[in-house]
Amino acid sequence: MKKIHPTALVSDDAQLGSNVEVGPFAIVGPSCIVGDGCVIAPRATLDRNVRLGRKVRVGIGAVLGGDPQDLKFQGEETTVEIGDGTVIREYSTINRGTSESFKTTVGKNCFIMSYVHLAHDCHLGDGVILANGVQLAGHVRIEDRAILSGLSAVHQFVRIGRHAFIGGCSRVSKDIPPFLKAVGNPVKLYGLNTVGLQRSGFDEDTLRELKRAYRLFFNSDLNITQALERAETDLDQRPEVQELMRFLEASGRGVVI
Repeated sequence: MKKIHPTALVSDDAQLGSNVEVGPFAIVGPSCIVGDGCVIAPRATLDRNVRLGRKVRVGIGAVLGGDPQDLKFQGEETTVEIGDGTVIREYSTINRGTSESFKTTVGKNCFIMSYVHLAHDCHLGDGVILANGVQLAGHVRIEDRAILSGLSAVHQFVRIGRHAFIGGCSRVSKDIPPFLKAVGNPVKLYGLNTVGLQRSGFDEDTLRELKRAYRLFFNSDLNITQALERAETDLDQRPEVQELMRFLEASGRGVVI
């Protein structure tokens, strides 16, 4: 059963699953696919080529699937894809991708708060939280369970690692490694995201080894290349430590220190 308000506009080729709600004056545009149990609030817009998983909630006035704000865009068929259980609150905007990746994606069970902007070709993992007013430039990647506090801005092509925490009003111009916390303008690292990791069930041995890794990489006289060489012998090569090392090796923009 669908609950579509009589003032809503739904394109003839849009596909709506079961138990979908579309509120007053909402718009579901061409080639949109809306999964079972989704709620599209009043005046929200799915512009075109938006694919919502199951039980996604789109808040009042949010706009998903608008054209990318990129001068190189030439009208390619690109998409916005939102995972199951994600909540997108009031007046947020998520633009479609460009020919770089052909899509902008948000994972499962994310929480996108009010007035957030995701530019073209952004890719968010599962369980990501973006607080009010967070602004992501194009091609940003945010990995699982990362949290960005309110009014933070992220430069294009930046990568933010798994379980990272970014404090409010930060300007993020370089990569933020996984498991760490950072804040400021310019942004700086402030140790391990201990509280977040404990809440996520990380054991004490893993936290202790990640703290050792943090001291080696960011509180020693070694540069990143030297620290990576030392880490091979000095650190317990548990998966989380290896993940941190791989992130540092692969960083394209360089990492915050």
